Amino acid sequence: MGALTLSEIIKEAQPKMTSQLNRFEEEIKKIHVGRAESNIVEDVVVSYYNTNMPLKQMASISTPSPNLIVVTPWDKNALGDIELAIKNAQMSLNPTNDGNVIHINLSPLSQERRQEMTKMIHNMAEEVRISFRTIRQDIWQRVVQAERAHELSEDDRYKGEEQLNKTISDFNKQVDEKVTQKEKDIMTI
Repeated sequence: MGALTLSEIIKEAQPKMTSQLNRFEEEIKKIHVGRAESNIVEDVVVSYYNTNMPLKQMASISTPSPNLIVVTPWDKNALGDIELAIKNAQMSLNPTNDGNVIHINLSPLSQERRQEMTKMIHNMAEEVRISFRTIRQDIWQRVVQAERAHELSEDDRYKGEEQLNKTISDFNKQVDEKVTQKEKDIMTI
């Protein structure tokens, strides 16, 4: 197998950064903003008959009002397991089981809680930016090693640095857009 070209080395950053960005998106989706949304609980993992599965595979999830999530399991025997999984999901949710469905009432967020959530999202965004920089550093090391091995020219190294910086900048912009949108959702009363 021959040496990788500059574009092949640089392209390796894309799927890694995309994966980190997708993980970040999934994490911020779980942060509820004071309105009922099914995606708040749909990925809660429920242990049922010694099998772990996401809630969305076990029940229908609806939002009949802005502050209520209703979970209707397809198998009524799963009610207790679903209720327990939601309680243990560390999302500060308090489900109530009426024997047929599970109701999750979401209380309106205080201004202080909204600010805490915004701060948490900024911390999560910084973590994903750090992961982007780590990926960039790994790819950059490969470019430098390829130049030292005379597989790339000095001009290629400069082009590689430019391309890596543009890639990380593009991904950081996407993170900023997602943070801005989530902040707007959280701060909207």
